[in-house]
Amino acid sequence: MTSFLDDPKVRAAVFPLSVEFYHQAGELGLLGEDIELLEGNLVKKMAKSPLHTWLVQLLHTLLLPSLGSGLSVRMEQPLTLDRSEPEPDLAVVRGGPGDFRHAHPTTAELVIEVAISTVEVDRQKAAIYAAAGVKEYWVVIPAANCVEVHRGPADGAYAQRLTLMPPARLESSVLSGFTVELGGLFQP
Repeated sequence: MTSFLDDPKVRAAVFPLSVEFYHQAGELGLLGEDIELLEGNLVKKMAKSPLHTWLVQLLHTLLLPSLGSGLSVRMEQPLTLDRSEPEPDLAVVRGGPGDFRHAHPTTAELVIEVAISTVEVDRQKAAIYAAAGVKEYWVVIPAANCVEVHRGPADGAYAQRLTLMPPARLESSVLSGFTVELGGLFQP
């Protein structure tokens, strides 16, 4: 059975939502907490499995010692972009919590998504993050025991895409000292 949105004519007629409308709908209680805005479309977020939660917490713990002055890490908090407001699992941003009292960050140094059942959606987010100038984007894919690393944003795409697997050691190009031993990340 095909989906209603599989028809290109139907997709062309879909009305994209603005970030402003998305905010207003949220303030009016019209949207649930399980929705994010991606390229003007409302997308339902998946439930978080124990593995997803464990990996996000582990990566958060590993990230903290690498945060330099003027950087903070946000867990599952919005980034307000041009036509999207994703809520990445982890985002390292310039500034502290007080800097975002009235507006969410509009870019990040590093974004990490853990993809348990959302691999294709998280891969599609690469173009969104690149357009926003996110310097480095990781997609952690436990089912494949790999991390896809995107670097060098330019013109809505990343210039470099690497796929690393254990026993590789992944070093961030934007956070000095942030390294992840993939063998420990994907332990049985």
